[in-house]
Amino acid sequence: MSTQAAIRVKGLTKSFKDVDVLRGVDFDVEAGSIFALLGSNGAGKTTVVNILSTLLKAGAGTAVVNGFDVATQAAHVRESISLTGQFAAVDEILTGRENLVLVARLRHLKNPGAIADDLLARFALTDAANRRGSTYSGGMRRRLDIAMSLIGNPPIIFLDEPTTGLDPEGRIEVWQTVKQLAGHGTTVLLTTQYLDEAEQLADRIAILHKGTIIQNGTLAQLKQLLPVATVEYVEKQPSLEDVFLALVGDTATTGTTAEYRIDSSVTTRKDIR
Repeated sequence: MSTQAAIRVKGLTKSFKDVDVLRGVDFDVEAGSIFALLGSNGAGKTTVVNILSTLLKAGAGTAVVNGFDVATQAAHVRESISLTGQFAAVDEILTGRENLVLVARLRHLKNPGAIADDLLARFALTDAANRRGSTYSGGMRRRLDIAMSLIGNPPIIFLDEPTTGLDPEGRIEVWQTVKQLAGHGTTVLLTTQYLDEAEQLADRIAILHKGTIIQNGTLAQLKQLLPVATVEYVEKQPSLEDVFLALVGDTATTGTTAEYRIDSSVTTRKDIR
């Protein structure tokens, strides 16, 4: 993994009328890594992605993507990225291969058929290449959507809640696809509200709550924020769910024998009796 930052965000703010959606967001994303922006609905995740992809203007702060400022070099940013939204942008009338060929032609690339065939093989969709998009499962449709977004080899891809609405099998398919992206050197910034998704995929996790990043670190670093729980003399490491709920204020952890609280720099544990 490169130590060079593919994305740098500093002091990012955004308001809609009298609602402050982002209140000073800071984070860096290393090139070739998977970075998860984890937060509940309404935390501001999609707003961050829309600013980084030049779809929205920030109220204040700076954001640099692939070395280009999103405010002053928007065209260069758009050439460097691809964005996959919460709902797959697959034409259900066209076949999987036709969807890919169409995007390659819209990007004015040579040999669109060869590009399509290569991506179909890469995402294990060759057998379904000539089936209409309407016949694809949710996981297959999302994989095709991500494959379409990779046409032109963008170095950075934004995945905004990529597994929303998918069944467990479909989610696993998408997780494998995301890991493959990073394995090929693509920088991935994904937003998610699913704790297990961040835990499975991310090299680094930032927890966004009420418009600010309240913690940012590796999974191991975040787990260190809470003490291990002792249950019948067996040490139990806190899960990412324990960390997340303690940080955002919902400290009651269902199904455990301990309640965790993080209060500024002091971490405490109270036994539930």
